Amino acid sequence: MTHILSAVAWPYANGPRHIGHVAGFGVPSDVFSRYMRMAGHEVLMVSGTDEHGTPILVAADQEGVSARELADRNNRLIVEDLVALGLSYDLFTRTTAGNHYAVVQEMFRTVRDNGYMVQQVTRSAISPSTGRTLPDRYIEGTCPICGTQGARGDQCDSCGNQLDPTDLISPRSRINGETPEFVESTHWFLDLPALAQALGEWLDEREASGTWRPNVIRFSQNLLGDIRPRAMTRDIDWGIPVPGWEDQPTKRLYVWFDAVIGYLSASIEWARRTGDPEAWRAWWNDPAALSYYFMGKDNIVFHSQIWPAELLGHNGQGSRQGEPGVTAGSMGVLNLPTEVVSSEFLTMEGKKFSSSHGIVIYVRDFLERYQADALRYFICAAGPETADADFTWAEFVRRTNGELVAGWGNLVNRTASMIHKRFGAIPAPGELEEIDRALLEAIETGFASVGDLIARHRQKAALAEAMRLVGEANKYVADTQPFKLKGEDEATRQRLATILHTLAQAVADLNLLLSPFLPHAANEVDRILGGQGQVAPMPRIEEAEELDPGVLPEAFAGRTGYPIITGDYSAVPAWRRHPVSVGVPVAKPTPVFTKLDEAIVEEELARYADSLPDDVTGA
Repeated sequence: MTHILSAVAWPYANGPRHIGHVAGFGVPSDVFSRYMRMAGHEVLMVSGTDEHGTPILVAADQEGVSARELADRNNRLIVEDLVALGLSYDLFTRTTAGNHYAVVQEMFRTVRDNGYMVQQVTRSAISPSTGRTLPDRYIEGTCPICGTQGARGDQCDSCGNQLDPTDLISPRSRINGETPEFVESTHWFLDLPALAQALGEWLDEREASGTWRPNVIRFSQNLLGDIRPRAMTRDIDWGIPVPGWEDQPTKRLYVWFDAVIGYLSASIEWARRTGDPEAWRAWWNDPAALSYYFMGKDNIVFHSQIWPAELLGHNGQGSRQGEPGVTAGSMGVLNLPTEVVSSEFLTMEGKKFSSSHGIVIYVRDFLERYQADALRYFICAAGPETADADFTWAEFVRRTNGELVAGWGNLVNRTASMIHKRFGAIPAPGELEEIDRALLEAIETGFASVGDLIARHRQKAALAEAMRLVGEANKYVADTQPFKLKGEDEATRQRLATILHTLAQAVADLNLLLSPFLPHAANEVDRILGGQGQVAPMPRIEEAEELDPGVLPEAFAGRTGYPIITGDYSAVPAWRRHPVSVGVPVAKPTPVFTKLDEAIVEEELARYADSLPDDVTGA
């Protein structure tokens, strides 16, 4: 048994999330976490809404509400959507929680006191129309190194080099297109050069492990070629106050400093809410613990360089050395990531998702019309695991009808219908024939092969293997033809009972293999076979009390709590065969999956007719 941290990227709370977001951070992390729990490990899956920074202020201004009102509303929307999708967080919280403020400020003090924060005068990008600081990644221009247009103020995705907004040629604001002004201001910088050797050694160790996806490790190592100090504070009044600069209320910690610390603060908050405030240490202080960080590729730099550098600085493991905190309740030496599991981008009908251009499918809108597991299946089977992938409505309908409905759903329905009609309960088998044993043995081997693929973050291959075994079970039905065994003589009835018992066991096994991918359906299939429908424990929303109201700024006066996602996942079945019980009643089943009318392709494309190319919409 190993302690495994599933650190899931924090969705930004400037608006609801679309399916491209959950394809990158949500569904892959949940599949992994659900499997690891079933494999017997102690999993802690944490995240929350990221609620600081200029984009929140911009969105709030556009709606005529306060930043807090916008963050509160979108936090609840995102919480509800992620629960509906079945993402099994142990704690999903928010960066405006008092606990988070306290942990972030303690982290800053320790990194600063160890000598890895240095003050520098820099030129900050300011919006001429609002006077607010523009975040680095909200400034675009031409890359001075490779000449690519659309490079961001923090890095160029084309050549992989780190940038500052002042490096860009013809910089402009992504918010309103205006040219930013650059003004001098003093800020705290994370001294990455003093941590470069330790970072390089850590990345070399990660490469030697052979576990990181090649695109992630190469990109991460390339970042070291142009390493420089990075500003960790901003001129803004919406964010976490800077320790030591309490007399400067218009300076705050940079959102990307505080956001990545959320993995640690959420773990600490989870422990506090369980009644064992030190429980988080098993995932963060024990060198044997493993940690996996799930996100889209645009966040690699922050998780393979900035966050590890902050951890190294906190631990005193850079060139200036230091101590991991000297105050009472020190957080101790903190573990660096075991692996950064970065997905590529999901596009829609060949176009990049863009809320502002109407090229977007919000999670909530999708789940109002289609089953959550249909979306999860598409993401796992055809999503952006190691290369960009395209969501098309035609492919969504094809996979739902041709694979979920006609493949897995049909096997479940046929098996349960025949058992109900001929026996009313799972029958006792007679002596197994070779064809029966071959099917059961093939499926049982799936626990090792599918599990190994999930553990190595090869979820497409894992799902494909599970569905291949579904195909083997459907072939078994075609070969044995139990629907033709209608005689009432003892031999015929015993052979029928053996076949249907074999199928019941096969369906139960396959249901466990598919449960990390299809948790809603897994519970329904379990109920169909006479179970309690608790194969895949589901998350729930709780209204949680604010733990540290005194730490929060005046903007949060009066807030006593907020919604969190949590759940009890301790009763998951073990990742192995569980023999079905003879005599368990099986009722007449109803379809697990909804077959989709092919007309929805044109209907859905019509919703986006103004934003998609004519060759897609047929205009």
